Amino acid sequence: MTQPTKRQGFTLVELLVVIAIIGILVGLLLPAVQAAREAARRMSCSNNFHNIGIAMHDYHAAFNQLPTNMTGTGRSYVNPISNLSNRMRLSFMVPLLPYMEQQPMWERISKGYGTWPPMGPAPWIRQFDPWASQIPLLRCPSDPGEGAQLGRCNYAASYGDTFNYAWSGGKNERGYSQNNNSTNTSQDFDENWMVTRALAGQRGFFRARTKMRFRDILDGTSNTIACAEICTSLAQREVKADYARNLGSILQPGAGEHIGVPINCRNGGHIDPERPAFYDPSATINNGINNGRGARWADGRIAYMGVQTILPPNSASCVRNNSDGNHGFFTAGSRHPGGCHVLWGDGGVTFITESVDTGDLNQPTVCRSPSASPNVQGVESPYGLWGAAGTRANGETKQLNGDSGDQIVN
Repeated sequence: MTQPTKRQGFTLVELLVVIAIIGILVGLLLPAVQAAREAARRMSCSNNFHNIGIAMHDYHAAFNQLPTNMTGTGRSYVNPISNLSNRMRLSFMVPLLPYMEQQPMWERISKGYGTWPPMGPAPWIRQFDPWASQIPLLRCPSDPGEGAQLGRCNYAASYGDTFNYAWSGGKNERGYSQNNNSTNTSQDFDENWMVTRALAGQRGFFRARTKMRFRDILDGTSNTIACAEICTSLAQREVKADYARNLGSILQPGAGEHIGVPINCRNGGHIDPERPAFYDPSATINNGINNGRGARWADGRIAYMGVQTILPPNSASCVRNNSDGNHGFFTAGSRHPGGCHVLWGDGGVTFITESVDTGDLNQPTVCRSPSASPNVQGVESPYGLWGAAGTRANGETKQLNGDSGDQIVN
């Protein structure tokens, strides 16, 4: 009698079923793994911001003022001016270094070395080692940008809902309230023209080349945004990580260079209609990876280390001419899905979504002259709760509820 044969393995159908089940499980698991990794990166990014906030408070406790953005040594009177002075271009991160466990780097910068002067040269001089150094605390782990010869940073100073003279605070490279850099100091102060323009427009937590204190934040530090996240450029012409140049269309018609209309930065021919997350191939953008947003942690100019609370997170950034630090709109953003972190003046960190209330983006920016713009100093922010959260002393009732994106008015 023939003995029945024993089964040696799976049939082909059974094997295919098992493979299909494994494939489905892997397909379900991978997004969960990616989401968990991003959640961890987002928490790490938030912790970095918390530590920067603590450093700011420690600095204020020590010096009774906030670290100045656009600070340093005045423009040299002899050449090479960018090697012999930093031209008052240093970011607020430079004086914070000792409070971020970077004392050795601070010593090297503040004392100078070799032929480099104390407080270093201009922040784009890559031969000065500290400017080319990467500080881990200043990088969000969700931002993969690498390869720049200068140090990157994902955390920028907030200038509020401003446009007029956000790039200089109304002061030149020697700290005088004037728009030129002459050696004739008798011509370097113009209260009527420069000071009043800058005072009308500079409504944020930081103001370039100006000493700021917590006492200046009359709306309350817990209600005023101090800093916000930014993306660094991947050289991919991304709307949220690069900025468009030569856009005179962002200016209010007939009002000169001092008043902008934000909707003309958010929309327009500089945006690729087929791929709205990218600039159109015809648009001129920041030239070179070292000239992109967040490309120079030591460079305090708004194009590199500043934001405005005007356009919602991850919108375009634009400048009116071919410069990298003149009148323009510079927007917060991140590589976290849907929004970015902000640091409040009290050190708290929340996540603000792209759906944040930005009011009427067709409204021109605030200025001193009612003949040029209906939005003169003292008006409520034209840009909703996002704009209001950026103003320091405007008497607005405001509160942004992070993460959910809901806005609550007190």
